[in-house]
Amino acid sequence: QVQLVESGGGSMQAGGSLRLSCGVSGYTYSNNFVGWFRQAPGKEREGVAVFSYGLGVTTYADSVKGRFTISQDKAQNTVYLQMNSLKPEDTASYYCAASRGYILGLSRLSPGYYNYWGQGTQVTVSA
Repeated sequence: QVQLVESGGGSMQAGGSLRLSCGVSGYTYSNNFVGWFRQAPGKEREGVAVFSYGLGVTTYADSVKGRFTISQDKAQNTVYLQMNSLKPEDTASYYCAASRGYILGLSRLSPGYYNYWGQGTQVTVSA
């Protein structure tokens, strides 16, 4: 059974940094994808950053490029999202997710292609 558990959310002033962690268990890395999504109140869930360990591919949303970095500690079965230069518009619940299989490039940030989800962690950025 695949389980994803997020941690590391909190409140931060604009310009600050946070690192989110996602503990992954029961999941086999291949040409599938693991990553981070977020959902702000009243908005749809959106992809932030995803990667494929098997393919060596990483994809970022344009809104976070150059500020956020996704990484993995495979030995610890943990996926991280380092968030720098935080902005108030980054305020959202952040979710870790994983897919069962391969996802075409244009769809890799689409939540509908991900099968396993964590419970989410809140990030609040004040101006």
